[in-house]
Amino acid sequence: MASLLRTAASAQRRAIASSTRREFSALLTPVEEFPGIPATSPEAASAGSASVTTLSNGLTVVSESASSTSTVSLTFPNAGSSSESMSESGAALANKFMSFKSGSGLSSAVILRSIEDDGATPFATADRTSATVGYTASKDKALRLIPLLATTCTFEKWDVRDALKFAKLEVDEANASAQSVLSESIYSAAYGAQSAMGKSYYSTSATAASVQSFREKAYVLHGAVLSATGIADHESFVKAVEEGLSESVAGSPAPAVAPSTFLGGEARVHAPAGYTHLALAFDVAGKSPLMNVVSKCISLANAEAGLSGFTADSLVGVYGGSSPAEAAAVTDKLVAAITSAPSADIVARAKTLAKAEAVFAMDGGSVALANAMTASIMETNTFSGAAGVAAAYDSITAQDVAAAFESMAKSSPAMAAVGDLSSTPYQGSIAAKFG
Repeated sequence: MASLLRTAASAQRRAIASSTRREFSALLTPVEEFPGIPATSPEAASAGSASVTTLSNGLTVVSESASSTSTVSLTFPNAGSSSESMSESGAALANKFMSFKSGSGLSSAVILRSIEDDGATPFATADRTSATVGYTASKDKALRLIPLLATTCTFEKWDVRDALKFAKLEVDEANASAQSVLSESIYSAAYGAQSAMGKSYYSTSATAASVQSFREKAYVLHGAVLSATGIADHESFVKAVEEGLSESVAGSPAPAVAPSTFLGGEARVHAPAGYTHLALAFDVAGKSPLMNVVSKCISLANAEAGLSGFTADSLVGVYGGSSPAEAAAVTDKLVAAITSAPSADIVARAKTLAKAEAVFAMDGGSVALANAMTASIMETNTFSGAAGVAAAYDSITAQDVAAAFESMAKSSPAMAAVGDLSSTPYQGSIAAKFG
């Protein structure tokens, strides 16, 4: 009996307490009682908007507002190896490693510490056509680091020494990769080894003097593109850019340079590695969406043959590999991949796949989106977001693709071969199958 009484009394106390809590809670909203909880009816997500402004110093600023983090990148369109003079070979690669080095009264240590203190991640890239320096940070820190993107380099001896050292290491790594050698070779075959686009990006010929001369003429604001993601107020951001880069070198318009002429030659690198890498490339007149669709058509139509399409700047091509004894048979497959027009089904699938990859790449993080924005500005002077990218692919017709394949089939291809070339045909015999 005593046990039952104790149980009943305990139950009564719990009921009273529960009733009291319920009555108290009824006076407050969930947010008031539990501050910080997520809203039960969140606002619908809205697509980010993109804005473009060209400053009086010739710098183009493009920003979008949707990203959760901010990537700010500054691309110099004349800082690639194709802009090097004959005495500056290798300077584009070495200057990649001069990014965030001593300049504008700041030491390398101070620059890197400032970036680290703000939790940002710096990056620098370079290739044949351009160079980019940038960082990814939280939105509230995006503006603070802008001046560090274009400091006036002082070319301290130790900075230049380290840059040349790292450049040599990258050259050694590239030369040890058959794929990298093949990529370099296809440019040489397409444009000629001494041309602006045909000479190798991977060169160890740079000197302290050439590194400085190249940077001073190429790393200027005029003609450059600054892309930023996660920027809510474009106008305020543009003002911050103008102020932050006010002491950077504006430079002058780069002189018009005649584009490299496609020659359709051959580059062969013999190495008894027991394997043969082969590539044919063509100059396709068209925007990157069309080139990407043509490349996808090649890959889809020849997947069973082990071939794949590729794009490289203004080139579209097909790659294949085999044992040395089968190299001749593979070259026949490469020729057939270009001279055989793809079916309507292949074209439709290629368009869908290329469009999906382009759109998804823009959703792959703020760095990928910033790269897409920069590429669009440099190619079309505009950026219309994912909708514009999708529309560009949707506008490609089957006739456009057919015309591209017809043009390739009538031209002499550039041929690159790397590996054991004992049984690899020469470009002359392959070119006879085109035209």
